[in-house]
Amino acid sequence: MILAAAQTKPTRGNIEANLLDHYRLIELAVKNGAQLIAFSELSISGYERENAQKLAFKKDDARLDHLKKLAVKNNIVIIAGAPIQIEHQLFIGEFVISPNNSVAIYTKQFLHEGEDDFFQSSFDYNPMLEIENQKISFAICADIDNPLHPENACKRETDIYIASIFFSPNGIPNAYRDLQSYAQKHKMNVLMSNFSGESWGYPSGGKSAFWNNKGELIAQMNDSDSGLLLVEKNNDNWISRIVKI
Repeated sequence: MILAAAQTKPTRGNIEANLLDHYRLIELAVKNGAQLIAFSELSISGYERENAQKLAFKKDDARLDHLKKLAVKNNIVIIAGAPIQIEHQLFIGEFVISPNNSVAIYTKQFLHEGEDDFFQSSFDYNPMLEIENQKISFAICADIDNPLHPENACKRETDIYIASIFFSPNGIPNAYRDLQSYAQKHKMNVLMSNFSGESWGYPSGGKSAFWNNKGELIAQMNDSDSGLLLVEKNNDNWISRIVKI
């Protein structure tokens, strides 16, 4: 099994440019044999609050069509974030696009302070995947600040916990501390994708990373590069490599 965390520098509000970045990184992940690629929080739009409504996607949004084609053609799962409108409510969400042409939605369960002025939270959209008998579940940013979130993932027998975040440089030490703790305590492998560069007018801390289910840090990117963190499971061991763009 090969998994990829994508570390990107989003262009604020420019969905077309951000999608082109997604396409390039997906193709690069495919060349490196990845079966899944995870992008950061709100990766397609960049992190937004005030402008999220006008950037919002729907589940059957035509702007997802090429991502769906890439998933089917290359037998890869794509996890890409966007503001998602469901009926009359707006969520911080991500699309889980599978090779069978299906699209599932995960919505952020625990909002950061101030986000509830613009978004709803929900526990109703919480899909799981399975690749090579490994159960995979998802988290978005402030979800990882609440220990209940990984605890609930553990109760669902999660093997791989994928966190798509937007953390500043100051927040990264806390993210590393918590994710390492969850990996060790709940015996889950943890893959984390963060932006590099700026989003919403704030710097992001990069350092996308992977911990094995013993809580050992297997690999991390730096705070400034764009590219992929790739991890490959060989029996009970994981090996890693970083591909910069």
